[in-house]
Amino acid sequence: MDEYLSDKEQVERMRQWWRENGWFLIGGVALGLLGLYGYNQYFAYRDRQSEDAAALYAAIKQETEDGDTAGAATQLAEMRSQFPDHVYTHQAALLLASAEIVTAPDDAAEKLRFTMEHSDDPELAMVARLRLARVLAYRDRHQEALALLDVPEPGQFGGRIAEIRGDIHVALGETDAARTAYLQAMVAPGAELLDRSFLQMKLSDLPGTVPEPAPAAEAAPDVSADAAEAPAEAAPAEPAPAQPGEGQ
Repeated sequence: MDEYLSDKEQVERMRQWWRENGWFLIGGVALGLLGLYGYNQYFAYRDRQSEDAAALYAAIKQETEDGDTAGAATQLAEMRSQFPDHVYTHQAALLLASAEIVTAPDDAAEKLRFTMEHSDDPELAMVARLRLARVLAYRDRHQEALALLDVPEPGQFGGRIAEIRGDIHVALGETDAARTAYLQAMVAPGAELLDRSFLQMKLSDLPGTVPEPAPAAEAAPDVSADAAEAPAEAAPAEPAPAQPGEGQ
């Protein structure tokens, strides 16, 4: 502001500026406060959701441990309707599917597929994928299981994927493909997480697998040649016959 203006003129200019821009200033402050309020409310809402989802997960976990899979399934259906994208929902589906794999494999497959397709956690989704592949193979849906294992970049799950693929080829009677898959599992990323002795046993049990030769026994020393080359011991000399007249 011009320093040569009088105080009255400066006040008048400030009033004019306020009349022209005051509402914008008030609106900006109001929007900032409203945004801060909304931000806090959003995170408070998320916290309440997490608490509610955690409570449902705990109930499902307890019912699953008690063998009440029907009650756990009812709780999971409610959880999926209220929190379809929450990580607790995906973990609960994975938990219940593990309990249903033998008794209700089709229900387990549906829950595993739900987790695989909706989880934002890539590792959790991959675990669901591998378990689903085993369930499908158990239901003799081998080609569908193999297609499910066709993952472009499996990362540290490469070894486990190759092992499961080998198991499926064994079930199909495809020995060469199974051998190739098992050998891949031994060198793929994540191979250190596998039970290598069990994997080697699977490989050795395949038809046509030549067992590793046992280490050759150490040859016993040939003493006959040594005996032949050793000089014969001299026989004790016989006493000379006594001459007549000796000893008399």
